[in-house]
Amino acid sequence: MAKKTVATLQKGEGKGYAKVIKVSKSPKTGAYIFKEEVVPNEEVTGYFSK
Repeated sequence: MAKKTVATLQKGEGKGYAKVIKVSKSPKTGAYIFKEEVVPNEEVTGYFSK
């Protein structure tokens, strides 16, 4: 599924977007949680500073 998303982003207007993955630790179980999102290139640094 990730390959299809990346291939779509590399064509035409999709070059203005980036797929970001944020890792966090669950307070309940202690397991790692991966949150994936597609955001505009200008908002990538702001996404990680939240």
